[in-house]
Amino acid sequence: MLALLAGGVAAVLLVVAGLVLAVMTALRAGGSGSSPSRTAAGGASTRGASGGSADSAPTTLDARSPNALAGAPMQTVPDSASHPSALSLHQPPAPLPLPTSTRMGPAGVPTGFPRTTAGALAQLAAIDGTALSSATMSGVRDVIAGWAVPGGPTTSSWSGVTAMATVLNAVQRAGDSSNDVTSSVAGSPGGGQLVVVASPLMGLVKGSLPAGSGTARGPAPQFVVPCLDIELDVTANSTARGATSDCQRMVWTDGRWMIGAGPEPAPAPAVWPGTDLAYSVGYRDLRYAGIPGPAVTDAPGAEAGSAAAGVSRG
Repeated sequence: MLALLAGGVAAVLLVVAGLVLAVMTALRAGGSGSSPSRTAAGGASTRGASGGSADSAPTTLDARSPNALAGAPMQTVPDSASHPSALSLHQPPAPLPLPTSTRMGPAGVPTGFPRTTAGALAQLAAIDGTALSSATMSGVRDVIAGWAVPGGPTTSSWSGVTAMATVLNAVQRAGDSSNDVTSSVAGSPGGGQLVVVASPLMGLVKGSLPAGSGTARGPAPQFVVPCLDIELDVTANSTARGATSDCQRMVWTDGRWMIGAGPEPAPAPAVWPGTDLAYSVGYRDLRYAGIPGPAVTDAPGAEAGSAAAGVSRG
């Protein structure tokens, strides 16, 4: 994100832009699958993102196992792809419609999403949006404690915890008090010195594996690897912006989607939302339920009554 400073941006943004880069790096480092390559390997499915709906049946993996699906490398892009870039002028693929939440879950994370691949993607968006926009260690720890099964990421190992610690440590080194760090939701400026806004704007479904029993529509997914492309805005008097990404193992347990056991999946490309490159790697705009156009209320990580962009924005 240091490229954002070209043109003599104010000195305070030197700190802010570094924080954005630190968060992006920490989140991507969470994926501990196989090393990335330029193309997907092992027959890993991206059909959920590149055609049809998020509930389209994914291409069968060569090795039909959660570890093979999670660890399959994804396309890599240069670090500069995460910087704000020109939006695509081409007709984008159809957005991914996400179901709406029906209740609040642990740590204030919206939940009640259906047992579909779209439901798994929506739940991950709610988890990441709530955790990162909390801008506190207690916030991200509360989220992962309530949303990971035994054997999954913990309050010390989750990439979201690492990312938040990186931000707050950098703030402390810059001489700021932790009391100056505040959370914010999109559309609502915060009153503190540092504001972190995480907006999941694009996504894809890497693939899914069914449960043993089926439904009228076919086998219900038990294991899904959804991926998000997240716009990250960090403000300290001025704002630095960048994109980060997150993939997680989502499992259906106790009537809701949770982050499953095992290493975090291979990292997804972090691309500025809405660009030609973002669409070319398989991302699609997220369309939140009940919202016909770009304006979205009740977006993941947002408080009641706030608003966030539900499609890619510049």
